[in-house]
Amino acid sequence: MSKQRKNKFETSSAIPVERIYGPENSDTFPYTRGVYSEMYRSRLWTMRQYAGFASAAESNKRYKYLLASGTTGLSVAFDLPTQIGYDSDHEIARGEVGRVGVPIDSLEDFDILFDGIDLEKISTSMTINATASILLALYVAKAKRQGADLKKLSGTIQNDVLKEYAARGTYIYPPRESMRIVTDIFSWCSAELPQWNTISISGYHIREAGSTAVEEIAFTLANGLAYVQAALDVGLNIDAFAPRLSFFFNAHSNFFEEIAKFRAARKLWAVLMKERFDPKKEESMKLRFHSQTAGSTLTAQQIENNIVRTTIEAMAAVLGGTQSLHTNSKDEALALPTADAARTALRTQQVIAYESGIADTVDPLAGSYYVEHLTEELYNRSLELIKQIDDLGGAVKAIEAGFYQERIARSAFEWQKKVDAKEEIVVGVNEFIEAESVEPEILKIDPKLEKEQVTRLQALRTRRDNAKTMSSLAALEAAARDGSNLMPHIIHSIEVDGTLGEIADTMRKVFGEYGS
Repeated sequence: MSKQRKNKFETSSAIPVERIYGPENSDTFPYTRGVYSEMYRSRLWTMRQYAGFASAAESNKRYKYLLASGTTGLSVAFDLPTQIGYDSDHEIARGEVGRVGVPIDSLEDFDILFDGIDLEKISTSMTINATASILLALYVAKAKRQGADLKKLSGTIQNDVLKEYAARGTYIYPPRESMRIVTDIFSWCSAELPQWNTISISGYHIREAGSTAVEEIAFTLANGLAYVQAALDVGLNIDAFAPRLSFFFNAHSNFFEEIAKFRAARKLWAVLMKERFDPKKEESMKLRFHSQTAGSTLTAQQIENNIVRTTIEAMAAVLGGTQSLHTNSKDEALALPTADAARTALRTQQVIAYESGIADTVDPLAGSYYVEHLTEELYNRSLELIKQIDDLGGAVKAIEAGFYQERIARSAFEWQKKVDAKEEIVVGVNEFIEAESVEPEILKIDPKLEKEQVTRLQALRTRRDNAKTMSSLAALEAAARDGSNLMPHIIHSIEVDGTLGEIADTMRKVFGEYGS
């Protein structure tokens, strides 16, 4: 939880600061100014630092370090084999175990990962998509082992498979089968995990792949509409699941455009939800979002400049009304962050929160001629692009037709041309260049950790009750074939020591793989 905000708000000259300025209130449709009446005056955004590397034990140490340093929520990074549904001893995983995140094969790994961390008292975000159902099942099984009340568990799974086909690539199953898994999660969580955010509809990776701010808004919200429609198509009530939808945006470098982007996205989502689905709960129309500073703006040259870039981007996210925030570390263009670099990134958030005064009033840039103009321009241009997606038959068909991919690739190419021609300046890269005098310290992964992970996994398979495991996987396969909700079967498989790869392979057998 974030620290309680101060009771008296004033400037350093003792000028009182009101909750909000201007005629339009916050927390009223279409929520351009914010989704909560008090915003940061009553509670700061959740400060998350995305972390996970090497092994569950090493990642656990980093989480405890960050929690001791004042982070207010966990954010778990998983390695590539985990993201695409392979156990650490699979041949395709060789050399990738623990490299870009924590390797997770079984409940035993989750026991280590969250050792000494009370899941009922911490909010956890898990950046996972194709295998989101399995990782959520692992989290639930671990929480049950701790004796936690599942109704009190809070956190988020990214679970946004559509953007994987368009911008990132860690998909497993074809789009329509993936959508079935997503709606199974919506349905199960609405009954069993009422405080859990069942999806984080992500524009972050769309922007990282090279999109513009307009494309980030439009593609993200169009994907969101597709998820809503898919859930309605299987009989879910919109007010049962829509309040737990969340979003994930990139906080990029064009300061005022980014602030306006968040305001425009909030307004556009509310209008689209009201017009298309007519929910009865206000919460069903509110766009709540996590943001992360832009990894694509970090440079391997003059890495200290990345602290400044991250600060500007984090301020844009806060001024735009983010609900949680991750700040990138200065060394992430070179490797996973060192502990010291991660702490500096967290301190950046804390300085903004406690020293800048930005959090003392709601939507402080409202009424700025420039910000309001940009907000309307982004709103209108994004809406026009969403209408083009509608004309193609919606997000799934647009992705299948390559529409998203072509637009993103074109925007990325145009940006790079401008950098190459010095029409856009990247400090330390195409201007203000210096020879690096000191080689920065970077985090290095010990290759022996992969061998240790594989040894532990194989030992688990040897000592488990194999008959129970295989029986649970057979039941999961049957559920995949007959349309039953998958979540109870995945959780049971986890609890009888089924591995992530075995569960993913069971669903591969039924659903197939995208592109194969």
